[in-house]
Amino acid sequence: MSKTNSLTTNIKFIIEGEEEVGSPNLATFVKSHKDLLKADVILISDTAMISLDNPSMDVGVRGLSYIEVEVTGPNRDLHSGVYGGAVANPITILAKMIASLHDENNHITIPGFYDDVVEATAAERKLMAEAPFDLEEFKKDLGVREVWGEKGYTSNERTGIRPTLELNGIWGGYTGEGAKTVLPSKAFAKISCRLVPDQDSHIITDLLINHLKKIAPPYIDIKAALHHGGEPYMTPIDSKGYLAAAKAIETTFGKKPIPVRGGGSIPICSLFEKELGVKIIFMGFGLDSDNLHSPNEKFDIANYYKGIETIPYFHKYFSEG
Repeated sequence: MSKTNSLTTNIKFIIEGEEEVGSPNLATFVKSHKDLLKADVILISDTAMISLDNPSMDVGVRGLSYIEVEVTGPNRDLHSGVYGGAVANPITILAKMIASLHDENNHITIPGFYDDVVEATAAERKLMAEAPFDLEEFKKDLGVREVWGEKGYTSNERTGIRPTLELNGIWGGYTGEGAKTVLPSKAFAKISCRLVPDQDSHIITDLLINHLKKIAPPYIDIKAALHHGGEPYMTPIDSKGYLAAAKAIETTFGKKPIPVRGGGSIPICSLFEKELGVKIIFMGFGLDSDNLHSPNEKFDIANYYKGIETIPYFHKYFSEG
């Protein structure tokens, strides 16, 4: 577009490589370069759509609180025959503590966890239900016999409008080849919470860490610390930027995009709006089936070309709006 002099807007790019660790240095840069980054709208394409046949646009992403926990029992690894049954096993204790964080309805049990959650309206839940979703195909694709989640909500709602608590990793003791009958000294876990409006990541992190310390039995020591976090973000569907993006997608796909809530987190969004005073528009072309955070993560060529075709229309319609 620059070669043909057909670009209808001025564009500034921000490219940084720390998103997966919470973008710890971006805030300082943004705060120090507000004039350089001054803009009318921010376009982010780090999102997905339902499919090329059913285009959608994220109207929000969830926030994040990510912590690591260390539980210590005895001062060294012990022989599980000599000491087993007489000394608390840190792996067992940590597993019990983690299991207690959900009740029989898969509701998170941390006191105060849901206090600031903005409940989705009946109209919003009805709109979400209109998005194409095949539960049997969903289960088949993931290789699971049944879905799991908070009682009273659909799978789409559980990954969009509800907060979650997930165990991302757990380890301890002997995990090498063969057998070694130890009662380990330590056990570790990584735990993440996805947050929805109006939850605050700092509040949730404090609630989670303090709760773990409170329920820790006296025969173990516990340490817990934050890795990184970020705030949830919503964008209005009546804004100039959203309407331009929706019109662009309709132009190239032949269908109006379905507004959906994204399940992932993009911590920089709330930072950008707070410091620069502009709204974020999510215009992504990936798919949930792209194996995100898994081996063989991909991005289909067809989606790549569709993005190239569509985004110029966003600039055209935004400049005309």
